[in-house]
Amino acid sequence: LWAPPPSKYWGEPAANPPNPPASPWVCGQQQPETTPLPPTHPRNSAAGPAASPMGNSRSGALSRELLEELQLSTKFTQEELCAWYQSFLKECPGGRITRQQFQGIYAKFFPDADPKAYAEHVFRSFDANSDGTLDFKEYVVALHMTTAGQPSQKLEWAFSLYDVDGNGAISKSEVLEIVMAIFKMINPEDAKHLPDDENTPEKRAEKIWGFFGKKDDDKLTEEEFIEGTLANKEILRLIQFEPQKVKERLKEKEKNP
Repeated sequence: LWAPPPSKYWGEPAANPPNPPASPWVCGQQQPETTPLPPTHPRNSAAGPAASPMGNSRSGALSRELLEELQLSTKFTQEELCAWYQSFLKECPGGRITRQQFQGIYAKFFPDADPKAYAEHVFRSFDANSDGTLDFKEYVVALHMTTAGQPSQKLEWAFSLYDVDGNGAISKSEVLEIVMAIFKMINPEDAKHLPDDENTPEKRAEKIWGFFGKKDDDKLTEEEFIEGTLANKEILRLIQFEPQKVKERLKEKEKNP
């Protein structure tokens, strides 16, 4: 499932990053175990609690407890997490990324399109506590689910993306809303090569809904969505779209990080 992978934006982990210090704080400056978590930086804290559970954002340190939790829940290595954490803080010194910053990331990949609507939906699906910002934990979990997780985990994320109102079921109108957002990012030249029965948002949404065998006013559960998509590659193709120019941009970024 495609969305500009966070790892492609923040940068891949270094080949041989230095070993973190053996202290209560890792991936950054050592701090006493009793050091309280500081408030988030006002420049980046549009919402959310005053203290972030991600670590000590002022010193650029990540707590060992959270590091171990992320290693278990995502299977990323300590070296990968440390490298991504340092890159994350360079872009967001306050330790949180706002909705506007997130939309800015997408704008870099789609200079000739309008990715705002799709970026808004992706941000919503990543913002686990619905506080209007993403901290490092939410970022890493999202990175794992969209790029490194099992097919079923990726589809769990896709379901949350399409479940716009968050009520646990997908309607045909919600499918159309996400597909319309995707079409705003499609280059006109790429759109010319789409099959006649899926070259508009309405046609594509109709085709997706038809594969699930649902009536217009039916709802699609998460189980139905995952099972149906795993069983039919056509559905998987239809619910995602990777514009050719973005493919080229990502490849170029891999060559010249």
